Amino acid sequence: MRVLIVNTSEKTGGAALAANRLKDALNNNGVKTKMLVRDKESNNITIVALPKSPARKWHFLWERWCIFWHLRFKKQHLWELDSACCGTDITSLPEFKEADIIHLSWINQGMLSLKNIKKILESGKPVVWTMHDIWPATSICHLTLGCEQFKTECKHCKYLPGEGSENDFSTKVWNKKKAILNQHNISFVACSHWLESEAKQSSLLTGQRVTSIPNPIDTHVFRQKNKQEARLSLSLPTNKRLILFVSQRVTNVNKGMNYLIEAINKLAIAKPEMQQNTGVVILGGHAEEVADKFSLPVFPMGYVSDAKKIVNIYNASDLFVLPSLSENLPNTIMEAMACGVPCIGFNVGGIPEEIDHKVNGYVAEYKNANDLAKGIHWVLDEADYHQLSKEAENKVSRCYSQQAVAMKYLEVYEQALAERNKY
Repeated sequence: MRVLIVNTSEKTGGAALAANRLKDALNNNGVKTKMLVRDKESNNITIVALPKSPARKWHFLWERWCIFWHLRFKKQHLWELDSACCGTDITSLPEFKEADIIHLSWINQGMLSLKNIKKILESGKPVVWTMHDIWPATSICHLTLGCEQFKTECKHCKYLPGEGSENDFSTKVWNKKKAILNQHNISFVACSHWLESEAKQSSLLTGQRVTSIPNPIDTHVFRQKNKQEARLSLSLPTNKRLILFVSQRVTNVNKGMNYLIEAINKLAIAKPEMQQNTGVVILGGHAEEVADKFSLPVFPMGYVSDAKKIVNIYNASDLFVLPSLSENLPNTIMEAMACGVPCIGFNVGGIPEEIDHKVNGYVAEYKNANDLAKGIHWVLDEADYHQLSKEAENKVSRCYSQQAVAMKYLEVYEQALAERNKY
């Protein structure tokens, strides 16, 4: 069996990491898999870049311009919406022709258009689509944030100025998606049970097969190491308890940095000794911009792409906190747990599927900085830390290993092929 995974980027973003890991997991378990990307960043022979063309950059710019125009030239929500109005036809590429399964991943921002997706489906090849967010089941948004229009029909979009209209931009894109899905079947795979449940409620996916399989992780890379050695390699203090926050862009409001700042500062007041024995490590772009907002010592690491260094940062930490306001199945929580680091997150999306409350971490009440602070105190000062760490590692090994995930996807592929062969 030959599989072609299609994703916009090779390395940038959580979906790219997940797609890369799935590619490796499948190859390591006997499935010949390549990954087709717009933005190739390595010499890996299993990664194939789109043919060079001036149109590639134009597709990205035009897609962004269309969104910008419909937002009436306001930057707010610019990166939360996509229309798939333009992209590249991949059906003539040799990698496409030789594949038995076309596996779509995150294909936005000018990678594939709706017309491109329609042509892929018309080729007759079985299509599997991993949902890293809700976009495939809505019109234009990646985050619904409480909106339920997608359950019937997208209109009056909350992201559009004046909350849209009866026949706004979201309705027009919705109708285009609906026309495609009414004629073709896709095997949709959500990365969490929560997203699977949300997607099944979308009238856009009525009659489509939707299941859930978690993202895989390479436990040979992300694994527990000596904490003191990890800290020395990073020039981090060896005499403090370190709380870690990770995000590609730490100022992204949806990642909940403000809740972490509030929780930490409440703890610093209630427990003054923390100002001496506890610090905060921030990994991600713009880390230095929030450093002075904490009442505890902060160690900004900036954006890091080197996997070995990232593993050391996890291992240098005592606790990982991700107070996101919307999440599917965060790779960062999985990575931290694989390194034996207990985790804390809000009760939202797929987070409570990863963190078992008071077993391998703490699930805090949604948007509750007080409960977040309570969870941090519980992990660091009250719980059996060694047992939490052990349970975190066990959860990853049991549920998210390469082999476990690859076998589940193989079942989806075989079912998709069987369905095609009926006709």
